[in-house]
Amino acid sequence: MKNGLVRNIRTSFSHAMAATADIILPRYCTVCGRRLLSAEQFICIYCLGEFPFTHFWKLEHNRMADKFNEMIQSETWPRRATEDGAGNEEEIQDREPYGYAAALFMYRDDAPYRKIQYRLKYNGDIACGRFFGKMLGDRLAGSGIFSNADVVIPVPLHWTRLWQRGYNQAKVIAKEIAGCLGASLRSDILVRSRKTKTQTKLDVESKRENVRNAFSVRPDSIPAIAAAEHIILVDDVFTTGATICECFLALRRAAKEYKAKQKARISAVTLGFVDSG
Repeated sequence: MKNGLVRNIRTSFSHAMAATADIILPRYCTVCGRRLLSAEQFICIYCLGEFPFTHFWKLEHNRMADKFNEMIQSETWPRRATEDGAGNEEEIQDREPYGYAAALFMYRDDAPYRKIQYRLKYNGDIACGRFFGKMLGDRLAGSGIFSNADVVIPVPLHWTRLWQRGYNQAKVIAKEIAGCLGASLRSDILVRSRKTKTQTKLDVESKRENVRNAFSVRPDSIPAIAAAEHIILVDDVFTTGATICECFLALRRAAKEYKAKQKARISAVTLGFVDSG
């Protein structure tokens, strides 16, 4: 009885403090800018009700996964097999396992939900990134597709860009996802070994060339790749898939040189997905 009363008093006090804080420092919806109520966090109930969820975490095959795998196969499937229409048994066995892919929301330049990614990447709102990263992580954890992931790797920034920005937006998202999945967060595996141009205004082919061979693996972390069963690569947004594909190739090259006995499934996860058809 007494414990219940104390608990109620503490709850009431917390609500009162939150309401007072909202008066002094009002919070606003990331999407529409409407002032948030005390029970709302980063997004108002109206924008949450119309949230453009992809629901890709429920589907092994979806538009994002198909695009990701198409790029993977074009880079890894033996050229002779594609030209001749068949490959030998060793080549067929070496073909890549289907990589899963999921994003939290559909990203469009003319939709206000793009502000979620923008606020994290350019406005330094790490708390916002954590909130939506956890929203995505909770959904991945509830999916049989991603729940067995044991390693989560954020797409790295070049050290000069990391120094300028002060944080890696992909790592912010990846940390929440790893926590939800109970997986190991490994930001020490991949390195962006050369500085690349921003991908924003490049066409599809230029984006591919811009990041080609831009990533490498730290030699001392290769055993972790070889021991993994399901690796998730994390970035803030998936447009053409060029950046994540290059990260994928760097991991595969390292594992091959190490002569890993098993080939881990490598999947892609981002906050936003640009559906360009």
